[in-house]
Amino acid sequence: MASSLTAAVLLVALATSPVAAVAGEERQRTGYRNASGKNEVQNEGGLRVSVRTGMLKPPRGYTPLEVTLQNNSPVALQARLSFAGHYNAGSRVTERTVEVGPRARVVAWLPVPAQLQAGNLSVDVPGLPRMVQPMYLDDSGNASVLVLGTVKDFEAATGLREVQAEQEPLFAARFLEEREAPRELSSYVGYPAVVVAMDATQLPAAVWAVLETYAATGGQLVLTRPSRDAAERLPMLSAGGRGVAEPYGFGQVRACHQPGACGVVLAALSGDVTSGPVNPVGPPPSWERGGALRNGAAPLLESARAPVGRFLFLIFAFALAVGPGGLMLARRRGPVSVLVVVPLVSLFTCLALVAWSVLVDGFAVHSARYSLTWLDGERSRAVTLGVGAWYANLSPGAVKLPASSTLLLPEDVGEPPADLDWTHGMTVTDGFLMPRTYREWGEVSVLPSRARLVLRQEGNGLRVQNALGEAIEEGYVRRGNAHYRVPALEDGAEAALQGPVPASELAQPTDALLASLGSVLYERLLKDKTSFRADLPEGGFIVRTGGQGMGPLATMKTEREAGAHVVRGQVQEVKP
Repeated sequence: MASSLTAAVLLVALATSPVAAVAGEERQRTGYRNASGKNEVQNEGGLRVSVRTGMLKPPRGYTPLEVTLQNNSPVALQARLSFAGHYNAGSRVTERTVEVGPRARVVAWLPVPAQLQAGNLSVDVPGLPRMVQPMYLDDSGNASVLVLGTVKDFEAATGLREVQAEQEPLFAARFLEEREAPRELSSYVGYPAVVVAMDATQLPAAVWAVLETYAATGGQLVLTRPSRDAAERLPMLSAGGRGVAEPYGFGQVRACHQPGACGVVLAALSGDVTSGPVNPVGPPPSWERGGALRNGAAPLLESARAPVGRFLFLIFAFALAVGPGGLMLARRRGPVSVLVVVPLVSLFTCLALVAWSVLVDGFAVHSARYSLTWLDGERSRAVTLGVGAWYANLSPGAVKLPASSTLLLPEDVGEPPADLDWTHGMTVTDGFLMPRTYREWGEVSVLPSRARLVLRQEGNGLRVQNALGEAIEEGYVRRGNAHYRVPALEDGAEAALQGPVPASELAQPTDALLASLGSVLYERLLKDKTSFRADLPEGGFIVRTGGQGMGPLATMKTEREAGAHVVRGQVQEVKP
């Protein structure tokens, strides 16, 4: 009896000891949680609508909502999908209009801002009652993984199993059927990792194209069955790259060359990604006072605030004129004079406020734009990550973006500030910039571009021509294991390269140029850009330019008050 009691006490002590607790926790954190959600079905007339609810949302960017429309009628239907958060009657709306042919089935994707965790999805079809589906989304923070493929293939490649309800998983996974996966970058950009749990050659071409774009713009693409034609499918992959993690533009491609190796990769990755490709800063919460931005961050625009002090001075002067001034005037000139002077003073004050707004602030949109661009010259495209600050007296109109680009909101905003329409790509219909409101947007894009830096031999020297579309402020080219300085050049101009620059004077040209952007942009743009910071390869260049940059909003007419853009790529050499 005593020995049994002693053994029981020993077991309890071991079970409650820190070592046992850690070991128990390690045993629990060995699998994944399936957060793919479930389908809710509604029928109205000849239309059957299936909405997936409770699925995993990313920590940033957009959550792609899956809506399946089955038209059983003999006529085509036009369905408007809209989503509004659970805030108030004036909440912002994200919508998309879908055409469903007769006897056809369509899978539609509606990317909604990841800041929303609950809301109502409405389906409106002319002639049919409105269908409303309440939705709650699953939030796992940075431990979120999007998987293309089946659960069976995923578990075979990773060696991981779905955990029980009482266990703590390594990460949460959302599974998508690869043939019906979304085709726009916005649906992927917010997820820290995307896993292809199948043969990549079986993916539809449009899906693979957007996955390649996702990796190039800073995503973590994990391939469980890397194909032999990886060089053709991943054109920015380094020559002969066969490592577990290979840099790919701003992101990485992780290949699992051995069965079960992906489990180790995902376990290491699940808690490693803490920031997005770009991180604009939002306004402070309502209970914080005295700061222009959250956590005391400095705005990127000097004209980021309304001239409250000057307006208060005018209002104070008006109060003195109609208060003590009106009393003095009534004593000297009589009460009738007050009835004439006070309206005139009011009119003068209003005109002064309007004149200040027109003459000083104007009607233009003020901006400050910063970006990093990786030029892929062989495929004539520019991969750009940028952050922009905006301020204006009047709100601009709708802003439309190409399909291979997206805008990112600050992660810490409580409610999305804009209405979005995804019918023909991303369109910010209202709220891109509210009047007299400072706002930051992040830009992520892969756009066609013929921009390049041309190098040619002239005698014993080298000459460089600027064909980047913007004036070069400074830069460097690597040639023959030496760095040469690119002088300031207007667009289309050419000059001789200066150098070579001694290593003692310039150890790392990429760090030198990025440091010139200033520390205020580190969290917003420069953090975790290790591949962009790497030393230049043979024939590589890195330059800093002015202008609007190569992002999707570069063509928007603004008054640029500040900004800089760092462009990296390979020079185009021409024979003399």
